[in-house]
Amino acid sequence: MRAIVKRFPGVLANDHVDLTVEAGEIHALLGENGAGKSTLMQVLYGFHTMDSGEILIDGVPARIDSPRDAIALGIGMVHQEFMLVQRFTVTQNTVLGLRESRSPMLDLRGAARRIRDLSDRHQMAIDPDARIDQLPIGVQQRVEILKLLYRDARLLILDEPTAVLTPQEKDRLFDVLRGLRSEGRSIILVTHKLHEIIELADRVTILRDGRAVSTVATGDTTPAELARLMVGREVNLHADKSVLTRGDTVLRVTDLRVRDESGHQRLRGVTLDVHAGEILGIAGVDGNGQSQLAEAILHLRPVESGQVFLNGEDVTQLTTAQHRDRGLAYVPADRRGVGSVAELSIADNSILGSQRTRTRGPFLDRGGIRAYARMLVTRFGVRSAGIDTPAGKLSGGNLQKVILAREILRDPTAMVVEQPTRGLDVGAIEAIWKELLRQRESGTAILLISAELEELMNLADRIAVLFEGRIVGIVEARGASIAALGAMMAGTPHLQANAE
Repeated sequence: MRAIVKRFPGVLANDHVDLTVEAGEIHALLGENGAGKSTLMQVLYGFHTMDSGEILIDGVPARIDSPRDAIALGIGMVHQEFMLVQRFTVTQNTVLGLRESRSPMLDLRGAARRIRDLSDRHQMAIDPDARIDQLPIGVQQRVEILKLLYRDARLLILDEPTAVLTPQEKDRLFDVLRGLRSEGRSIILVTHKLHEIIELADRVTILRDGRAVSTVATGDTTPAELARLMVGREVNLHADKSVLTRGDTVLRVTDLRVRDESGHQRLRGVTLDVHAGEILGIAGVDGNGQSQLAEAILHLRPVESGQVFLNGEDVTQLTTAQHRDRGLAYVPADRRGVGSVAELSIADNSILGSQRTRTRGPFLDRGGIRAYARMLVTRFGVRSAGIDTPAGKLSGGNLQKVILAREILRDPTAMVVEQPTRGLDVGAIEAIWKELLRQRESGTAILLISAELEELMNLADRIAVLFEGRIVGIVEARGASIAALGAMMAGTPHLQANAE
Protein backbone atom coordinates (compact mmCIF):
# COMPACT_ATOMS: atom_id res chain seq x y z
CA MET A 1 0.00 0.00 0.00
CA ARG A 2 1.55 3.29 -1.13
CA ALA A 3 0.64 6.79 0.11
CA ILE A 4 -2.91 5.76 1.06
CA VAL A 5 -5.16 8.75 1.85
CA LYS A 6 -8.66 8.33 3.25
CA ARG A 7 -10.79 11.23 4.48
CA PHE A 8 -14.10 11.30 6.26
CA PRO A 9 -16.01 14.52 7.04
CA GLY A 10 -13.73 16.48 9.35
CA VAL A 11 -11.24 13.61 9.75
CA LEU A 12 -8.10 12.63 7.86
CA ALA A 13 -8.08 8.95 8.83
CA ASN A 14 -5.12 7.84 6.70
CA ASP A 15 -2.49 10.42 5.75
CA HIS A 16 -0.23 9.05 2.97
CA VAL A 17 0.26 5.68 4.70
CA ASP A 18 2.76 3.15 3.35
CA LEU A 19 2.50 -0.54 4.30
CA THR A 20 4.50 -3.40 2.81
CA VAL A 21 3.71 -7.02 3.67
CA GLU A 22 5.98 -9.75 2.35
CA ALA A 23 5.12 -13.30 1.36
CA GLY A 24 5.40 -15.69 4.31
CA GLU A 25 5.30 -12.89 6.88
CA ILE A 26 3.18 -12.13 9.95
CA HIS A 27 3.00 -8.34 10.00
CA ALA A 28 1.41 -6.59 13.00
CA LEU A 29 -0.43 -3.27 12.71
CA LEU A 30 -0.33 -1.25 15.92
CA GLY A 31 -1.74 2.12 16.94
CA GLU A 32 -3.91 4.03 19.38
CA ASN A 33 -7.68 4.13 19.00
CA GLY A 34 -8.34 6.48 16.11
CA ALA A 35 -4.84 6.09 14.65
CA GLY A 36 -6.27 4.75 11.37
CA LYS A 37 -5.61 0.99 11.61
CA SER A 38 -9.17 -0.17 10.95
CA THR A 39 -9.66 2.34 8.15
CA LEU A 40 -6.47 1.17 6.43
CA MET A 41 -7.57 -2.46 6.59
CA GLN A 42 -11.07 -1.57 5.40
CA VAL A 43 -9.48 0.13 2.38
CA LEU A 44 -7.43 -3.00 1.71
CA TYR A 45 -10.49 -5.25 2.04
CA GLY A 46 -12.71 -2.99 -0.08
CA PHE A 47 -15.08 -1.65 2.57
CA HIS A 48 -13.84 1.87 1.83
CA THR A 49 -12.46 3.34 -1.37
CA MET A 50 -9.27 5.33 -0.87
CA ASP A 51 -9.16 8.99 -1.91
CA SER A 52 -5.65 8.60 -3.31
CA GLY A 53 -2.76 6.16 -3.22
CA GLU A 54 -2.01 2.79 -4.72
CA ILE A 55 -2.36 -0.88 -3.79
CA LEU A 56 -0.06 -3.41 -5.42
CA ILE A 57 -0.44 -7.19 -5.23
CA ASP A 58 2.72 -9.04 -6.30
CA GLY A 59 3.95 -5.74 -7.71
CA VAL A 60 0.88 -5.25 -9.92
CA PRO A 61 -1.49 -2.29 -9.25
CA ALA A 62 -4.87 -3.55 -8.06
CA ARG A 63 -8.28 -1.90 -7.91
CA ILE A 64 -10.26 -2.94 -4.82
CA ASP A 65 -13.75 -1.44 -4.66
CA SER A 66 -15.48 -4.18 -2.66
CA PRO A 67 -14.75 -7.25 -0.53
CA ARG A 68 -15.56 -9.33 -3.62
CA ASP A 69 -12.63 -7.66 -5.40
CA ALA A 70 -10.37 -8.35 -2.40
CA ILE A 71 -11.37 -12.01 -2.21
CA ALA A 72 -10.73 -12.42 -5.93
CA LEU A 73 -7.20 -11.09 -5.33
CA GLY A 74 -6.56 -13.61 -2.54
CA ILE A 75 -7.22 -11.24 0.40
CA GLY A 76 -9.40 -12.42 3.29
CA MET A 77 -10.42 -10.91 6.61
CA VAL A 78 -11.44 -12.36 9.98
CA HIS A 79 -13.43 -9.74 11.85
CA GLN A 80 -13.44 -9.33 15.62
CA GLU A 81 -17.17 -10.18 15.54
CA PHE A 82 -17.33 -13.49 13.70
CA MET A 83 -19.41 -13.61 10.50
CA LEU A 84 -20.91 -17.06 11.04
CA VAL A 85 -24.50 -18.31 10.83
CA GLN A 86 -24.88 -20.06 14.17
CA ARG A 87 -27.41 -22.69 13.07
CA PHE A 88 -25.44 -23.69 9.97
CA THR A 89 -22.76 -26.35 9.90
CA VAL A 90 -19.09 -25.63 9.28
CA THR A 91 -19.52 -26.78 5.67
CA GLN A 92 -22.61 -24.63 5.08
CA ASN A 93 -20.86 -21.57 6.50
CA THR A 94 -17.77 -22.21 4.41
CA VAL A 95 -19.55 -22.42 1.03
CA LEU A 96 -22.04 -19.65 1.81
CA GLY A 97 -21.93 -17.09 -1.01
CA LEU A 98 -19.78 -19.25 -3.31
CA ARG A 99 -20.70 -20.65 -6.70
CA GLU A 100 -18.37 -23.60 -7.15
CA SER A 101 -19.83 -25.11 -10.33
CA ARG A 102 -22.43 -24.49 -12.99
CA SER A 103 -24.70 -27.06 -11.39
CA PRO A 104 -27.74 -25.63 -9.58
CA MET A 105 -27.13 -28.13 -6.76
CA LEU A 106 -24.61 -27.65 -3.96
CA ASP A 107 -22.07 -30.46 -3.61
CA LEU A 108 -21.90 -30.31 0.19
CA ARG A 109 -20.24 -33.72 0.45
CA GLY A 110 -17.41 -32.67 -1.82
CA ALA A 111 -17.06 -29.40 0.08
CA ALA A 112 -16.95 -31.30 3.38
CA ARG A 113 -14.15 -33.55 2.07
CA ARG A 114 -12.11 -30.53 1.03
CA ILE A 115 -12.74 -28.84 4.39
CA ARG A 116 -11.59 -31.97 6.23
CA ASP A 117 -8.42 -32.07 4.12
CA LEU A 118 -7.68 -28.40 4.85
CA SER A 119 -8.38 -28.93 8.55
CA ASP A 120 -6.05 -31.93 8.72
CA ARG A 121 -3.29 -30.22 6.74
CA HIS A 122 -3.33 -27.16 9.02
CA GLN A 123 -4.00 -29.14 12.24
CA MET A 124 -7.21 -27.25 12.99
CA ALA A 125 -9.24 -30.23 14.25
CA ILE A 126 -12.54 -29.03 12.75
CA ASP A 127 -15.50 -31.34 12.04
CA PRO A 128 -17.16 -30.18 8.77
CA ASP A 129 -20.54 -31.46 9.96
CA ALA A 130 -20.52 -29.66 13.34
CA ARG A 131 -23.01 -26.85 13.90
CA ILE A 132 -21.43 -23.49 14.72
CA ASP A 133 -23.54 -22.91 17.85
CA GLN A 134 -22.14 -26.15 19.31
CA LEU A 135 -18.49 -25.10 18.90
CA PRO A 136 -16.28 -23.27 21.43
CA ILE A 137 -15.27 -19.71 20.53
CA GLY A 138 -11.71 -20.75 19.72
CA VAL A 139 -12.91 -23.35 17.22
CA GLN A 140 -15.34 -20.86 15.66
CA GLN A 141 -12.40 -18.57 15.00
CA ARG A 142 -10.53 -21.40 13.29
CA VAL A 143 -13.63 -21.91 11.13
CA GLU A 144 -13.33 -18.27 10.02
CA ILE A 145 -9.71 -18.87 9.04
CA LEU A 146 -10.64 -22.12 7.30
CA LYS A 147 -13.25 -20.21 5.24
CA LEU A 148 -10.45 -18.00 3.91
CA LEU A 149 -8.21 -20.99 3.15
CA TYR A 150 -11.11 -22.63 1.29
CA ARG A 151 -11.14 -19.51 -0.91
CA ASP A 152 -7.34 -19.85 -1.21
CA ALA A 153 -6.58 -16.53 0.46
CA ARG A 154 -2.89 -15.68 0.37
CA LEU A 155 -3.17 -12.60 2.60
CA LEU A 156 -5.21 -12.94 5.81
CA ILE A 157 -6.23 -9.92 7.90
CA LEU A 158 -7.04 -10.75 11.55
CA ASP A 159 -8.66 -8.03 13.68
CA GLU A 160 -8.00 -8.44 17.44
CA PRO A 161 -7.95 -12.25 17.05
CA THR A 162 -7.30 -13.16 20.70
CA ALA A 163 -9.88 -10.88 22.31
CA VAL A 164 -12.23 -13.76 23.27
CA LEU A 165 -9.80 -16.67 23.60
CA THR A 166 -8.43 -18.55 26.60
CA PRO A 167 -4.61 -18.70 26.84
CA GLN A 168 -4.69 -22.26 25.53
CA GLU A 169 -6.89 -21.28 22.58
CA LYS A 170 -4.54 -18.37 21.85
CA ASP A 171 -1.55 -20.75 21.76
CA ARG A 172 -3.45 -23.05 19.40
CA LEU A 173 -4.32 -20.10 17.12
CA PHE A 174 -0.69 -18.97 17.05
CA ASP A 175 0.40 -22.48 16.02
CA VAL A 176 -2.08 -22.36 13.14
CA LEU A 177 -0.85 -18.91 12.03
CA ARG A 178 2.79 -20.01 12.15
CA GLY A 179 1.87 -22.98 9.98
CA LEU A 180 0.23 -20.69 7.42
CA ARG A 181 3.30 -18.49 7.42
CA SER A 182 5.57 -21.49 6.81
CA GLU A 183 3.71 -22.33 3.59
CA GLY A 184 4.14 -18.80 2.26
CA ARG A 185 0.88 -17.12 3.23
CA SER A 186 0.93 -13.61 4.67
CA ILE A 187 -0.94 -12.40 7.74
CA ILE A 188 -1.74 -8.89 8.96
CA LEU A 189 -2.41 -8.91 12.69
CA VAL A 190 -4.33 -5.92 14.05
CA THR A 191 -3.98 -5.93 17.84
CA HIS A 192 -3.37 -3.83 20.94
CA LYS A 193 -1.51 -6.63 22.73
CA LEU A 194 2.17 -5.76 22.65
CA HIS A 195 3.47 -9.03 24.07
CA GLU A 196 1.55 -11.00 21.44
CA ILE A 197 3.16 -8.90 18.70
CA ILE A 198 6.63 -9.69 20.06
CA GLU A 199 5.73 -13.38 20.38
CA LEU A 200 4.18 -13.90 16.95
CA ALA A 201 4.90 -11.17 14.40
CA ASP A 202 7.97 -10.77 12.20
CA ARG A 203 7.58 -7.02 11.75
CA VAL A 204 5.25 -4.34 13.06
CA THR A 205 4.08 -1.06 11.55
CA ILE A 206 3.01 1.64 14.02
CA LEU A 207 0.36 4.21 13.10
CA ARG A 208 -0.07 7.49 14.98
CA ASP A 209 -2.59 10.20 14.07
CA GLY A 210 -3.23 8.61 10.70
CA ARG A 211 0.42 8.30 9.70
CA ALA A 212 2.83 5.36 9.65
CA VAL A 213 5.59 6.49 12.02
CA SER A 214 7.76 3.37 11.95
CA THR A 215 8.13 -0.22 10.77
CA VAL A 216 10.44 -2.38 12.89
CA ALA A 217 11.44 -6.02 13.18
CA THR A 218 10.02 -7.48 16.38
CA GLY A 219 13.39 -9.02 17.20
CA ASP A 220 14.86 -5.53 17.38
CA THR A 221 12.31 -3.95 19.72
CA THR A 222 10.50 -4.34 23.07
CA PRO A 223 6.92 -3.82 24.27
CA ALA A 224 8.00 -0.61 26.02
CA GLU A 225 9.55 0.75 22.81
CA LEU A 226 6.44 -0.15 20.80
CA ALA A 227 4.26 1.62 23.36
CA ARG A 228 6.44 4.73 23.13
CA LEU A 229 6.26 4.75 19.33
CA MET A 230 2.48 4.27 19.44
CA VAL A 231 1.67 6.96 22.02
CA GLY A 232 4.61 9.32 21.52
CA ARG A 233 5.75 9.15 25.15
CA GLU A 234 6.92 6.65 27.76
CA VAL A 235 4.12 4.37 28.97
CA ASN A 236 4.09 2.27 32.15
CA LEU A 237 2.97 -1.19 31.07
CA HIS A 238 2.73 -2.53 34.63
CA ALA A 239 0.45 -1.30 37.38
CA ASP A 240 2.22 0.03 40.47
CA LYS A 241 0.00 -1.68 43.03
CA SER A 242 0.72 -1.09 46.70
CA VAL A 243 0.20 -3.80 49.32
CA LEU A 244 -3.00 -3.05 51.23
CA THR A 245 -4.72 -4.75 54.15
CA ARG A 246 -8.22 -5.47 52.97
CA GLY A 247 -11.05 -4.30 55.17
CA ASP A 248 -14.51 -5.58 55.99
CA THR A 249 -16.78 -7.22 53.44
CA VAL A 250 -18.61 -4.52 51.49
CA LEU A 251 -20.23 -6.45 48.63
CA ARG A 252 -21.42 -10.02 49.14
CA VAL A 253 -23.15 -12.35 46.66
CA THR A 254 -24.58 -15.64 47.94
CA ASP A 255 -25.83 -18.58 45.84
CA LEU A 256 -26.91 -16.30 42.99
CA ARG A 257 -28.91 -17.92 40.20
CA VAL A 258 -30.01 -16.04 37.09
CA ARG A 259 -31.61 -16.95 33.76
CA ASP A 260 -31.20 -15.25 30.40
CA GLU A 261 -33.94 -14.05 28.06
CA SER A 262 -34.38 -17.52 26.55
CA GLY A 263 -34.79 -19.17 29.96
CA HIS A 264 -31.34 -20.77 30.20
CA GLN A 265 -29.71 -20.59 33.62
CA ARG A 266 -26.60 -18.39 33.23
CA LEU A 267 -25.54 -18.13 36.90
CA ARG A 268 -25.61 -21.37 38.87
CA GLY A 269 -25.06 -20.64 42.52
CA VAL A 270 -22.37 -17.93 42.49
CA THR A 271 -21.01 -16.92 45.91
CA LEU A 272 -18.28 -14.32 46.46
CA ASP A 273 -17.19 -11.49 48.77
CA VAL A 274 -15.48 -8.20 47.91
CA HIS A 275 -13.74 -6.33 50.74
CA ALA A 276 -12.98 -2.67 51.29
CA GLY A 277 -9.71 -1.74 49.59
CA GLU A 278 -9.75 -4.88 47.43
CA ILE A 279 -10.08 -5.57 43.73
CA LEU A 280 -11.67 -8.97 43.14
CA GLY A 281 -11.18 -9.95 39.50
CA ILE A 282 -13.60 -12.13 37.57
CA ALA A 283 -11.87 -14.07 34.79
CA GLY A 284 -13.51 -16.15 32.09
CA VAL A 285 -14.13 -16.40 28.39
CA ASP A 286 -16.97 -14.15 27.23
CA GLY A 287 -20.38 -15.75 27.56
CA ASN A 288 -19.86 -17.67 30.80
CA GLY A 289 -22.16 -15.48 32.90
CA GLN A 290 -20.00 -12.39 33.53
CA SER A 291 -22.50 -9.86 32.19
CA GLN A 292 -25.40 -11.57 33.95
CA LEU A 293 -23.48 -11.36 37.24
CA ALA A 294 -22.99 -7.61 36.90
CA GLU A 295 -26.60 -7.05 35.83
CA ALA A 296 -27.97 -9.16 38.67
CA ILE A 297 -25.95 -7.28 41.30
CA LEU A 298 -27.36 -3.97 40.01
CA HIS A 299 -30.84 -5.51 39.65
CA LEU A 300 -30.78 -4.78 35.93
CA ARG A 301 -31.74 -8.44 35.52
CA PRO A 302 -34.20 -10.48 37.66
CA VAL A 303 -32.62 -12.76 40.24
CA GLU A 304 -34.12 -16.26 40.32
CA SER A 305 -32.65 -17.03 43.75
CA GLY A 306 -29.80 -15.97 45.98
CA GLN A 307 -28.98 -12.62 47.61
CA VAL A 308 -26.84 -9.53 47.13
CA PHE A 309 -25.65 -7.64 50.22
CA LEU A 310 -24.12 -4.16 50.33
CA ASN A 311 -22.55 -3.22 53.66
CA GLY A 312 -24.61 -5.95 55.31
CA GLU A 313 -27.95 -4.82 53.83
CA ASP A 314 -29.90 -7.12 51.54
CA VAL A 315 -30.19 -5.07 48.33
CA THR A 316 -31.17 -7.90 45.98
CA GLN A 317 -34.55 -6.45 45.02
CA LEU A 318 -33.73 -2.76 45.27
CA THR A 319 -33.87 -0.65 42.13
CA THR A 320 -30.73 0.44 40.33
CA ALA A 321 -31.28 3.99 41.59
CA GLN A 322 -31.49 2.70 45.17
CA HIS A 323 -28.25 0.77 44.68
CA ARG A 324 -26.57 3.97 43.50
CA ASP A 325 -27.97 5.92 46.47
CA ARG A 326 -26.32 3.37 48.77
CA GLY A 327 -22.93 3.85 47.13
CA LEU A 328 -22.74 1.18 44.42
CA ALA A 329 -21.23 2.44 41.15
CA TYR A 330 -21.36 0.66 37.79
CA VAL A 331 -19.15 0.84 34.69
CA PRO A 332 -20.84 -1.36 32.05
CA ALA A 333 -19.09 -3.31 29.31
CA ASP A 334 -21.10 -1.55 26.59
CA ARG A 335 -19.84 2.00 26.98
CA ARG A 336 -21.80 3.36 24.02
CA GLY A 337 -25.10 1.49 24.30
CA VAL A 338 -25.47 1.37 28.10
CA GLY A 339 -22.88 3.61 29.75
CA SER A 340 -23.64 6.79 27.84
CA VAL A 341 -26.17 8.58 25.66
CA ALA A 342 -24.41 9.23 22.37
CA GLU A 343 -26.50 12.26 21.38
CA LEU A 344 -25.98 14.09 24.69
CA SER A 345 -22.95 16.25 25.42
CA ILE A 346 -20.02 15.32 27.64
CA ALA A 347 -21.49 17.72 30.23
CA ASP A 348 -24.87 15.97 30.23
CA ASN A 349 -23.30 12.50 30.31
CA SER A 350 -21.14 13.53 33.28
CA ILE A 351 -24.22 13.81 35.53
CA LEU A 352 -26.26 10.82 34.37
CA GLY A 353 -27.65 9.03 37.39
CA SER A 354 -27.28 12.06 39.66
CA GLN A 355 -29.15 14.69 37.67
CA ARG A 356 -31.71 15.13 40.48
CA THR A 357 -28.96 16.61 42.63
CA ARG A 358 -27.88 19.05 39.91
CA THR A 359 -30.90 21.36 39.97
CA ARG A 360 -31.67 24.95 40.80
CA GLY A 361 -35.34 25.06 41.64
CA PRO A 362 -37.27 22.99 39.09
CA PHE A 363 -34.55 23.25 36.43
CA LEU A 364 -31.11 21.77 35.87
CA ASP A 365 -28.30 23.99 37.13
CA ARG A 366 -26.61 24.44 33.76
CA GLY A 367 -23.83 26.66 35.07
CA GLY A 368 -22.97 24.24 37.85
CA ILE A 369 -23.13 21.25 35.48
CA ARG A 370 -20.75 22.90 33.02
CA ALA A 371 -18.27 23.80 35.78
CA TYR A 372 -18.45 20.22 37.08
CA ALA A 373 -17.92 18.79 33.58
CA ARG A 374 -14.89 21.03 32.99
CA MET A 375 -13.40 19.80 36.27
CA LEU A 376 -14.05 16.16 35.28
CA VAL A 377 -12.48 16.61 31.84
CA THR A 378 -9.38 18.29 33.31
CA ARG A 379 -8.85 15.85 36.17
CA PHE A 380 -9.27 12.70 34.08
CA GLY A 381 -7.52 13.95 30.94
CA VAL A 382 -10.48 13.59 28.59
CA ARG A 383 -9.45 14.75 25.13
CA SER A 384 -12.24 16.41 23.16
CA ALA A 385 -13.24 19.60 21.36
CA GLY A 386 -15.03 20.75 24.55
CA ILE A 387 -17.69 19.75 27.05
CA ASP A 388 -20.45 20.37 24.48
CA THR A 389 -19.06 17.58 22.26
CA PRO A 390 -21.59 14.73 21.89
CA ALA A 391 -20.43 11.62 23.73
CA GLY A 392 -20.85 9.60 20.54
CA LYS A 393 -18.06 11.61 18.90
CA LEU A 394 -15.46 10.60 21.52
CA SER A 395 -12.93 7.82 20.99
CA GLY A 396 -13.45 4.66 23.03
CA GLY A 397 -10.73 5.60 25.49
CA ASN A 398 -12.01 9.12 26.11
CA LEU A 399 -15.61 7.96 26.46
CA GLN A 400 -14.48 5.34 28.97
CA LYS A 401 -12.71 8.06 30.96
CA VAL A 402 -15.95 10.09 31.11
CA ILE A 403 -17.95 7.09 32.35
CA LEU A 404 -15.34 6.00 34.90
CA ALA A 405 -14.89 9.59 36.11
CA ARG A 406 -18.64 10.02 36.53
CA GLU A 407 -18.81 6.93 38.74
CA ILE A 408 -15.65 7.68 40.74
CA LEU A 409 -16.65 11.27 41.49
CA ARG A 410 -19.76 9.96 43.24
CA ASP A 411 -17.37 8.63 45.93
CA PRO A 412 -18.75 5.06 45.90
CA THR A 413 -18.19 2.42 48.56
CA ALA A 414 -18.27 -0.34 45.94
CA MET A 415 -17.90 -0.54 42.18
CA VAL A 416 -18.82 -3.13 39.58
CA VAL A 417 -16.56 -2.57 36.57
CA GLU A 418 -16.97 -4.57 33.35
CA GLN A 419 -14.29 -4.81 30.64
CA PRO A 420 -12.86 -1.34 31.44
CA THR A 421 -10.14 -1.39 28.77
CA ARG A 422 -11.63 -3.55 26.00
CA GLY A 423 -10.52 -2.20 22.64
CA LEU A 424 -8.40 0.58 24.17
CA ASP A 425 -4.79 1.44 23.40
CA VAL A 426 -1.98 1.32 25.94
CA GLY A 427 -2.14 5.04 26.74
CA ALA A 428 -5.84 4.85 27.66
CA ILE A 429 -5.29 1.56 29.51
CA GLU A 430 -2.57 3.16 31.63
CA ALA A 431 -4.92 6.01 32.63
CA ILE A 432 -7.85 3.67 33.45
CA TRP A 433 -5.63 1.38 35.56
CA LYS A 434 -4.31 4.32 37.58
CA GLU A 435 -7.84 5.51 38.41
CA LEU A 436 -8.98 2.05 39.50
CA LEU A 437 -5.95 1.62 41.74
CA ARG A 438 -6.56 5.06 43.28
CA GLN A 439 -10.07 3.91 44.15
CA ARG A 440 -8.70 0.72 45.69
CA GLU A 441 -6.29 2.75 47.82
CA SER A 442 -9.14 4.99 48.97
CA GLY A 443 -10.91 1.90 50.37
CA THR A 444 -13.44 1.20 47.62
CA ALA A 445 -14.42 -2.45 47.07
CA ILE A 446 -14.13 -3.21 43.34
CA LEU A 447 -15.53 -6.18 41.43
CA LEU A 448 -13.53 -6.16 38.17
CA ILE A 449 -14.84 -8.28 35.30
CA SER A 450 -12.29 -8.60 32.50
CA ALA A 451 -11.43 -10.96 29.68
CA GLU A 452 -7.80 -9.77 29.84
CA LEU A 453 -5.74 -11.97 32.15
CA GLU A 454 -2.83 -9.51 32.07
CA GLU A 455 -5.18 -6.80 33.34
CA LEU A 456 -6.49 -8.98 36.16
CA MET A 457 -3.01 -10.05 37.23
CA ASN A 458 -1.88 -6.43 37.28
CA LEU A 459 -4.87 -4.97 39.15
CA ALA A 460 -6.62 -7.65 41.16
CA ASP A 461 -5.83 -8.87 44.67
CA ARG A 462 -7.77 -12.10 44.13
CA ILE A 463 -9.09 -13.67 40.91
CA ALA A 464 -12.25 -15.76 40.68
CA VAL A 465 -12.77 -17.78 37.50
CA LEU A 466 -16.28 -18.14 36.09
CA PHE A 467 -17.07 -21.08 33.82
CA GLU A 468 -20.57 -21.88 32.57
CA GLY A 469 -22.13 -19.83 35.34
CA ARG A 470 -20.13 -21.33 38.21
CA ILE A 471 -17.06 -20.19 40.15
CA VAL A 472 -14.49 -22.95 39.53
CA GLY A 473 -11.86 -21.40 41.78
CA ILE A 474 -10.60 -18.26 43.52
CA VAL A 475 -6.84 -17.65 43.71
CA GLU A 476 -4.53 -14.96 45.03
CA ALA A 477 -3.44 -12.86 42.05
CA ARG A 478 0.12 -12.56 43.32
CA GLY A 479 0.81 -16.28 42.94
CA ALA A 480 -1.47 -17.02 39.99
CA SER A 481 -0.10 -18.43 36.73
CA ILE A 482 -1.46 -17.90 33.23
CA ALA A 483 -1.51 -21.67 32.67
CA ALA A 484 -3.56 -22.39 35.79
CA LEU A 485 -6.01 -19.56 35.10
CA GLY A 486 -6.35 -20.70 31.49
CA ALA A 487 -7.12 -24.26 32.61
CA MET A 488 -9.77 -22.95 35.00
CA MET A 489 -11.28 -20.78 32.23
CA ALA A 490 -11.68 -24.00 30.24
CA GLY A 491 -13.55 -25.61 33.16
CA THR A 492 -10.81 -27.40 35.12
CA PRO A 493 -11.39 -26.98 38.88
CA HIS A 494 -8.82 -24.98 40.84
CA LEU A 495 -6.96 -27.83 42.57
CA GLN A 496 -6.56 -29.83 39.35
CA ALA A 497 -5.43 -26.68 37.49
CA ASN A 498 -2.70 -26.15 40.09
CA ALA A 499 -1.64 -29.78 39.88
CA GLU A 500 -1.12 -29.40 36.14
